[in-house]
Amino acid sequence: MLGMIVRFIVSALVLLVIAYLIPGVSVSGFWGALITAVVIAVLGYIVEAILGDRISPRSRGIVGFITAAVVIYITQFIIPDYFSVSLIGALIAAFIIGLIDAFVPTELR
Repeated sequence: MLGMIVRFIVSALVLLVIAYLIPGVSVSGFWGALITAVVIAVLGYIVEAILGDRISPRSRGIVGFITAAVVIYITQFIIPDYFSVSLIGALIAAFIIGLIDAFVPTELR
């Protein structure tokens, strides 16, 4: 349980940094980033459950990258008060999150 809380806090901090660096992404504070991280995780879990493990962003393929970008883009429609992103911003954010995930694995074991 503690590992999952730490993972969401780290994800929220990554989202804050991404929102600061990328002009097409905006998050309303730490709590907005934390809520956004939870929604992205839930959407990612649903997509992975429906389409299988090969579609997962962890598979590091182009399909996983596109799936991550779509999940990030759809998140803004679920929580519009906390998170907004342009299409290009979602693509860049998915790329940066993929790079960070490659060097700092966030999968719970």
